[in-house]
Amino acid sequence: MTERAATVHADPSDRLDPALLKLAGIVLVGAVAVQLDMTIINVAIDTLGRDLHATLSTIQWVSTGYLLAVAMMIPLTGWAVDRFGSKPMWMLSLALFLAGSVLCGLAWSAGSLIAFRIVQGIGGGMMLPLLSTILAQAAGPQRLGRLAAAIAVPALVAPIVGPVIGGLILDGLSWRWIFFINVPVCLTAILLAWRYMDVPAERGEHPLDVFGLVLVSPGLAAIVYGFSEAGSRGGFGGSHVIIPLAVGVALLAGFAFHVLRTRIEPLIDLRLFRVRSFTASAGLMFLGGLSIFGAMLLLPLYYQQARGQSALDAGLLLAPQGLGMMIALPIVGRLTDRIGPRPIVLVGMALATLGTIPYAQVGADTSEVALGAWLMVRGAGLGAIFVPAMAASYYGLRIDEYPRATSAVRSFQQVGASFGTAVLAVILQHQSRGATDAAGLADAFGHTFWWAVGFTALAFVPALLLPGGRPAPARESTVASEERPPSAAAAAEPSRA
Repeated sequence: MTERAATVHADPSDRLDPALLKLAGIVLVGAVAVQLDMTIINVAIDTLGRDLHATLSTIQWVSTGYLLAVAMMIPLTGWAVDRFGSKPMWMLSLALFLAGSVLCGLAWSAGSLIAFRIVQGIGGGMMLPLLSTILAQAAGPQRLGRLAAAIAVPALVAPIVGPVIGGLILDGLSWRWIFFINVPVCLTAILLAWRYMDVPAERGEHPLDVFGLVLVSPGLAAIVYGFSEAGSRGGFGGSHVIIPLAVGVALLAGFAFHVLRTRIEPLIDLRLFRVRSFTASAGLMFLGGLSIFGAMLLLPLYYQQARGQSALDAGLLLAPQGLGMMIALPIVGRLTDRIGPRPIVLVGMALATLGTIPYAQVGADTSEVALGAWLMVRGAGLGAIFVPAMAASYYGLRIDEYPRATSAVRSFQQVGASFGTAVLAVILQHQSRGATDAAGLADAFGHTFWWAVGFTALAFVPALLLPGGRPAPARESTVASEERPPSAAAAAEPSRA
C-alpha cells in the first residue's frame, strides 16, 4: 500500500480529505459513461430498427443482450477485485466498455450490434460494483453516506439526462454517435485512473469458485431474460417466460445449497445475510429497484403516449426529478453519516410515494407544471432512499467483505429492477387494451402508477430494519473484531444473528 493510500484508509476523521475526493472524481468519470449509455439507448431502439432493417423483437436484444451481460458479470466482480486488485480491474472494465462502444458505432447489422453490446455489457457490468467497492473501501463506514451520495449522482440523474442527450443526438447526428460519444469519456477515465488512481494494491489468493460461477451467473441472466420477455410479450404465461424463470430459480437455489457446503470463498457469500443491516439493505435495494426503476419506465412513456410529446420533450419534462435528486443528495449524504440511514430512508420513501401518487391520478390534460413540481419531490425522495441503503450494506462488515457485499447488493438491485420493469409493463399493456384516445391511455397509466405506489409501500418493511444510528469503525479482520472490548459504539453496531 502506498503512503497516500494508507492515509486515506487510516484517517479516523469524518472529513472527506482531498485524496478521497480525487479518487471519487476519477471513478465517477467512467461511471457517467456507463449510466448514460444505459438510458440513451432506450430512445434509440426505434431508429436502430429502421436503419438496420430489423424487427422490434430482434432489435430489442440490443438492450436485452447488454442487461444479460451485466447480470452475469456482477457476481464475478467481487472475486476479481480480491484476486487482481481494484485498479487493474477498473481499467480493464473501462477498456472493455470502450472497445464495445467503438465496435457498436461501427456495427453493420442488427446481429453485429447485439454482439458488440454484449462486449459493452461485460465492461459495464464490472464497472458499477467496482465503483461502489473502490469508494467504500477508501471511505470506511463513517464517511459512506457522503461517498454514496457521490456514487448515486450518475445512477440517479442518468435516467433523466440520458433521454435528452439521446434525443439531441438522434435529431442532429447519426445513431452511431450514441456509442462514439463514450470514446472520449472512457479514454479520459482510463488516463486518469492510470495516472492518478491511488488505491491499495494487495491481492488475495482466493481460488475462483468455478462451480458457483456456473450456477449464479447463468441463473441471474436467466431471470433477467425471463422478466425482459414478460415485459415485451405482455404476460408471464408463455414458455418464453416460464422456462427461463424456472431455470434461473433452480440455478440460484443450487447456488445457495453450494454456498452452504463449499470450503472456498463463494462469489456471493450468503453468510453476509447474518448481518441485519446487510439483509435489510439487500431487501430494500430489491424492492426499491422493483418500484422505482419500474416507474422510471412509466414516466417517459406517459408523456410520449398519453401526451404526444417527443422523446426530447419527454426527457426535458422529466428534468425536475433530476433537480430534486441533485438538491437532496448532498444533504442526504451528510445526514446519513450523522444520524444513520433508517430515518433518512423512511423520509425518502414517504417523499417518493407522495411524489408518485399524483401520477396515479393523471388525466390527458393534467397540468404539466404541477406534475413537474411533484416530480421534484419524487426525485428528492429517490436520493434519500438509495444513498443510505447502499451505505447501510457495509455496516457491520469487515473491509475485506466489501467487494462481495457490493456484488450481492447489486445483483438484488438488478433483479428487482428487471422484475419491476416487467411487471409494470405487463400491467400497463393490460390496462391500455381498448384505449382509443388520450384520455383512455392516461387512465391506463394512472392505474399502473397505483401499482408502483403499492410496491413502494412494501419497501417500508426492510427500511424499518436498517440501522438507526452511526456505524462503528470498520473491522479489519475477524480476529480484530473478536479481540475488541465491548463499548457503546460496538453495542450500536448491527449484530450478526
